[in-house]
Order: sequence, then structure tokens, then C-alpha cells
Amino acid sequence: MTVIVLTNCPSALRGFLTRWLLEISPGVFLGAPSARIRQVLWDEVRTYSGQGRALLAYSDDSEQGYAFETHDHKWHPVDHEGLTLMLRPKDRPRTSSVPAKGWSKAAKRRRFGGR
Repeated sequence: MTVIVLTNCPSALRGFLTRWLLEISPGVFLGAPSARIRQVLWDEVRTYSGQGRALLAYSDDSEQGYAFETHDHKWHPVDHEGLTLMLRPKDRPRTSSVPAKGWSKAAKRRRFGGR
């Protein structure tokens, strides 16, 4: 079983993939090509994806039972003791202002009363 997911890719690439795989939803392709054909399809996807992103998942004889590859994704597959996990990049710190420490004037009035 092979699944290819395309995001923001040219329609010509989608048309090319429909020769070998069934498009079950916009940008989601499913099929059971041989390993050689799967590699040729993935090479074409990486070559012609343009500004888009792509994900390939396929059945594999491994501990997990499947393998996957990514192209131009922020998350990357990483091998960890024989298991493939997704490495998610850390979010950049937000540039918001740091709140002042201590109680605000309004909180002091509510808590201790008075003006």
C-alpha cells in the first residue's frame, strides 16, 4: 500500500500521479505499485512539486509495518532505535512584551479593598 499526500503542488503533477494511483481526495493518492515504481513516482514528486509539500507513506517490512518520507515539510522523520518518529521543530519564542511582576493596581484594590 502506498499513500502520497500533496499540498500546494502543480496540477500537472497530480495528473501524472493519477496514471499510477487513485486520487481519493484532492491531493491524496492511494495505490499498490511495486517498490521500483514507487521510487520513480517519489523522485518525480520531489522534482516537480515546486513550492508545494509532499508526504509518502508505504507498507514496509519493519517493526512499525510502514515507512514514510517527507519533502519540504517542517517536520522530519528521524530514526530512533529502529522506530521512525517525526521531529517537530520548536516554535520560535513569541515577541510579546513580558508582563510586569507583582500585583497590578486593579488586583491590589480587589484583594485589599480601597483605592
